Amino acid sequence: MTQQPVARVLSHSELMQLRRWNTPTIYNGWEQITQHNPARDAFNIEETRDFMPQMGPMIGYAVTLVIEPSNSAHRKANPRAWAEYREYIASITGPKIVVVQDLDKPQVLGSFWGEVNANVHLALGCVGTIVDGAIRDVDEMTSAGFKGIARRLCVGHAFSTPVRWGVDVEVFGTRVLPGQLIHADKHGFMAIPPGDEPQLLDAARFMDTNECESVIPAARESAGRTSADSLAAMNAASASFRSQASARFTKQGEW
Repeated sequence: MTQQPVARVLSHSELMQLRRWNTPTIYNGWEQITQHNPARDAFNIEETRDFMPQMGPMIGYAVTLVIEPSNSAHRKANPRAWAEYREYIASITGPKIVVVQDLDKPQVLGSFWGEVNANVHLALGCVGTIVDGAIRDVDEMTSAGFKGIARRLCVGHAFSTPVRWGVDVEVFGTRVLPGQLIHADKHGFMAIPPGDEPQLLDAARFMDTNECESVIPAARESAGRTSADSLAAMNAASASFRSQASARFTKQGEW
């Protein structure tokens, strides 16, 4: 049923430092260090919706699940599915994000998530979910401190039950592997490609600092300048930004 998860390489301290930034900032660092395509790889292709944006970003390792709420046959096929699935979740060290593929897509017929399931998963070391389907009981999930990123809300649970877990899934147009590092917020999510994790924190920190010391002050300190002076300052700041990025990573970055 389950596949060997991606190996972990970051400490809990490093994870918490990565959580301090929004997901676009993590992307800015990642594009400097990766050999993957920064225009298509590692992030959601389809639109997501964060139903608890006030909770800020979440970070954790993917525990993966496939559901099909419309199909009542799954409950009969494996009456112990819930117990076996919870054993899988409990066997993996946190922090964990439950990444769920809903086979009913593009329809949304029932929610795997609600007040009870959010609290159960929170007790098992999960911090939130990314589900290519629905959540419900959004206020109760929020009160529990369990973040939900989904396509929409819905009323019922239909025949929700775990179907497969610990397998590769596709959510919002992106393939996610068990154990893959996930960073997510109201902008969407990143599934960091295996091998890119070790340099991610340093790259995100550097690129954020690079912006704060070059292009951002050039724009914000324009009061009292002529347009010509402002443009000259911005061009100089952009050149400085590119030079710093190139010296560190060989890539120039966004500016």
